[in-house]
Amino acid sequence: MSEEKMSAEPSTEPEQGTQSPNLEDCLKLLKGERDEQRLAGLLLVTKFCKAEDHSSLRRVYDAVGPRFLYRLLRTGMGSGFNENRDAYLSLSITVLAAFCRVPDIASSEDMILNIPLVLEVISTQSGSSVLQECYEFLYLVSAASGNGITRFCESEGIKILASQMSALQDGSHVMELSFKILQLILGRMSFEIIQNNDLSDISVIVAAIARQFAVLHNSLKFEALHLLNAILTSKDSTQLRDALRLHPQDSWSTNIRTGIIAVLQNRVAPAERLQALILAESMVSMHGEDWLVSQVNTNDARDPASADMCLLLVLEQSRVEIAVLLNELAYLKYEAPQDTSATAEAIFTKKHNVAVAYSLVEKIIKLISNVEENDGNLLDEGTLTKLILQLNETIGVVLEYLEDAKEHGQKKGDDLLASVRIIGSYLAEAPLACKEKVHDLLGYMLSIEGEDEQRPFYSVCFLLPMLSQITMKIEGCKALASCKGLEAVLDCFNKLVGSNAFLEDNGCIFLACDTIVNLLLKKDKVHMMLDESAIVRLLKALAYWSDSTDEMSSMMMASSICALVFEYTSEEALLNRPDFNYSTLRTLYLLIARCLTSSEQVTKEDMDLSEIVSSGFSRWAHRYPRIRETVKT
Repeated sequence: MSEEKMSAEPSTEPEQGTQSPNLEDCLKLLKGERDEQRLAGLLLVTKFCKAEDHSSLRRVYDAVGPRFLYRLLRTGMGSGFNENRDAYLSLSITVLAAFCRVPDIASSEDMILNIPLVLEVISTQSGSSVLQECYEFLYLVSAASGNGITRFCESEGIKILASQMSALQDGSHVMELSFKILQLILGRMSFEIIQNNDLSDISVIVAAIARQFAVLHNSLKFEALHLLNAILTSKDSTQLRDALRLHPQDSWSTNIRTGIIAVLQNRVAPAERLQALILAESMVSMHGEDWLVSQVNTNDARDPASADMCLLLVLEQSRVEIAVLLNELAYLKYEAPQDTSATAEAIFTKKHNVAVAYSLVEKIIKLISNVEENDGNLLDEGTLTKLILQLNETIGVVLEYLEDAKEHGQKKGDDLLASVRIIGSYLAEAPLACKEKVHDLLGYMLSIEGEDEQRPFYSVCFLLPMLSQITMKIEGCKALASCKGLEAVLDCFNKLVGSNAFLEDNGCIFLACDTIVNLLLKKDKVHMMLDESAIVRLLKALAYWSDSTDEMSSMMMASSICALVFEYTSEEALLNRPDFNYSTLRTLYLLIARCLTSSEQVTKEDMDLSEIVSSGFSRWAHRYPRIRETVKT
């Protein structure tokens, strides 16, 4: 295309004494041979041609043609002295934005080719009066076709957007247009590709959006909320989250917390409150539970939000969401028409939203646990009381959901497994909470399987912290024994010690062992018996575990369980079983012998276990004649 310069000076007024121009007059001028005629025609168009009049805009565009518009834009962008250059630039951007109100013009290749030029105008004329029209043009062209978005990104549009957004006026129309452009980009391009090419720019944009989320009190606040969620909850956002952690938290992260508080403490639509929870969950995942209890400065410096306000609001809204969503889920699963795509989609969405609320509640439980371990310096007693009351209510609702599922014969589902997990998390800190209902549902909870499980495992793991505590009392042992919970714990233990993945983290293994020891020690009072097949499987697992560790505390725990199990049987009975052999028995003899002869290495914490081994040996050693030889050698 020719880039010849415009020579005519644009006039802004029609000649004196003439009638008001009409469309036909404009078209005659636009089809003229001289530039000054076309310029005069364009000026007239801007006076009376309405943006919604697509038919007239189409006729005008066809009359003037893309070549002339391109030359006009280049002339307005030209370097050097030109007293009319600013007027040319303003006129060209204004008419381009107006023409792009017509979708088929906006999607044309001629308009797409102008995207790099308009981006250059934005980057070099940041304070110009044409900035709004520039953003309107970019949005309209990008919205009209996927090629527009592609050209925008290829022309470093994201970088230019990032450089501009922090300087834009809060809540301005230009800011709103920049939000719309970002929404188009996120909707049409892979976030992984975006962040790979523009990671630092995206982090700057997130900070700018976070400010709008904090300071605005109109519909754009919710646009900011949705954008933040679209970016931060993307499955490919790991790199971005790492980059954002390097930003000063007292800026963007504080702004997000301020915005979340504003949404949760005001009357807004339930959907927006849920979005605020989703954003809170992302922030806690990035920065840890303490993020919920940091000081928040409000717009009024005399009235900063209390440090626990965000925490209390998030827990309260999570409680509400859990109650509503579980009720809706129960209806969809047990009463609504099944095998329809609408029902399946609704169930999927509500399960996802429940998972978000569950995650926040679990993180708050963890926060409370950390507070108690650190002498409560983070939260005062009044706040802790409020939190515990809300948590008790929430756990009661979750237990009712499981009770409903039990009545409908449902044992399999990730939503059920997640419900067991949140109950287990809370009962690990408050084992006596909802005691009667927990004991009634204990056997059912231990039988729950995730979607991809063939046998219950994770449900047992989630409940082990609570089980190890309640079985310290006779009442808890009776509750577990009455629902055949020991078998579930033994199955879980066998799987834990049979997998290298779990052997690297002894936490669950020791909790299972504590539970087994507690039950075996009280077997007479709870009238519990172990069948021979369970004994054999447990002894094999103990032998495998002892062969896989040199840690004294692990060996002491394994040998104490072995010593308690040997009470139930004898060497002869074990060796007569086809599924047991002397090699396994010898491994266990060596384990017990080592623990008996290593009393000087036993720590204070393991003294009780050492006593179990030695006292057990004195009672049943006569039934295991070969163990004495092992101990001697």
